[in-house]
Amino acid sequence: MAADDEKYDGGPDRLAESLAELDEELAEQRAATLRAALEDYDLDEEDAGLLAGLTAGGEPVEILPALPVVAIVGRPNVGKSALVNRILGRREAVVEDTPGVTRDRVSYKGEWNDRRFTVVDTGGWEPDARGIDRSVAAQAEVAIDLADVVLFVVDAMVGATSTDEQVVRMLRKSKKPVFLVANKVDDARHEPEATALWNLGLGEPHPVSAIHGRGVADLLDAVIAVLPEVSAVASNELGGPRRVAILGRPNVGKSSLLNKAAGEERVVVNELAGTTRDPVDEVVELGGKLWRFVDTAGIRRRVHLQQGADFYASLRTSAALEKAEVAVVVLDVSETLSVQDLNIIDLVLESGRALVLAFNKWDLLNTPELENADRRRYLEREIEQDLAHVTWAPRVNISARTGRHLEKLVPALETALSSWDTRIPTGKFNAFLSELIAEHPHPVRGGKQPRILFGTQASTRPPTFVLFTTGFLDPGYRRFIQRRLREIFGFEGSPIVINMRVRERRQRS
Repeated sequence: MAADDEKYDGGPDRLAESLAELDEELAEQRAATLRAALEDYDLDEEDAGLLAGLTAGGEPVEILPALPVVAIVGRPNVGKSALVNRILGRREAVVEDTPGVTRDRVSYKGEWNDRRFTVVDTGGWEPDARGIDRSVAAQAEVAIDLADVVLFVVDAMVGATSTDEQVVRMLRKSKKPVFLVANKVDDARHEPEATALWNLGLGEPHPVSAIHGRGVADLLDAVIAVLPEVSAVASNELGGPRRVAILGRPNVGKSSLLNKAAGEERVVVNELAGTTRDPVDEVVELGGKLWRFVDTAGIRRRVHLQQGADFYASLRTSAALEKAEVAVVVLDVSETLSVQDLNIIDLVLESGRALVLAFNKWDLLNTPELENADRRRYLEREIEQDLAHVTWAPRVNISARTGRHLEKLVPALETALSSWDTRIPTGKFNAFLSELIAEHPHPVRGGKQPRILFGTQASTRPPTFVLFTTGFLDPGYRRFIQRRLREIFGFEGSPIVINMRVRERRQRS
């Protein structure tokens, strides 16, 4: 428990007992009364949309069709982030006159002519002359793979470079709709510069000025015309094998785990870290069920520079997570938990995917090969200190090389996915909040005490809760609510998201 959470823990309470004795019909009636009382507060359109499903006595929609994905790719400093901001109509992406400012692929929700879509702003390449071509290509490769439509941005004032031509070759092979965006055409005098880009072979260049907005509306009209209603690459498929990303730093045994699960050599295994070149998507049978496993890699040999390699590894990890529902993070127990291990776990948390921790090479803890006979004791200390923020994730001790205890992965995966899909009825959730607040009220801040007016679970995958409040809740108090939610309802293996909507009472005229 975090130190600043302890002040909210007033000792034992009867929360679990009270909820166990709950009359669910009465709880729903009380929640409906709280919901009705919200009409006295200033609500926006998004609030109304969230609450609409509750007025008819139902719950919010669980899974919406995935929005189509528009990826914006191009080499550094061509104006990708400026174009993102222009499309969104607000300043979201970081814009700086320095190549490579965007460090990661970042997704935003955009809308044009009543069509909603996801915009992916790419970046993250290492601005180094030796590694930049490979990094740009790597970034574009993943973005293209995960997009329905690609906007390829070129600086019209500079013209096409060798790096641009390298990306064009991949774009042609992708068979995806590609729009060639000639940026920085600030007025009609620069139009001929855009025309010169016809020779890239991607069709008609679309001259725009991302900074001034010139030509962007016409570009978006053209994009919307070919954009599918539902994403073909990020679809929320139901009924198929559950999708599992196998993550971990290089050489922890990810490929061995996939091979053992598949019962054959599907992936090259080598002592050299990073021998897996690309993700391998495999359907395997484990525990009597079919699973779709994605093996990702450190991929060190593709990029010469160490920094470039780390970038490429995290890029592939992010790509695998976007296609997965649950992540198995493989940790090597024979080595000290590293910063890289923790960074990978953080990537999973940011993605909102379910999480299982697989402690690999467990058989080595009982052999004389390990120089430090106290390794097991040190490992437990590392887990206690470094993994305190993911104590809710199921732990499985395995040996991918021998297959020992591999069958334990299945119940861990099933538990995590079940938690990820869990919904708490609105009546029960509000009863939980009422009992919790009565036992452990939020502290007074500046003479005021924020109240929770109403709460609902907005979605699953991951379980996401919205609290309507009269003021901001302390971060520690939000974590306390999260912790008690886990203690009462489980959620083993799934992150929990709690969002606040601070609303003021409507002024009566």
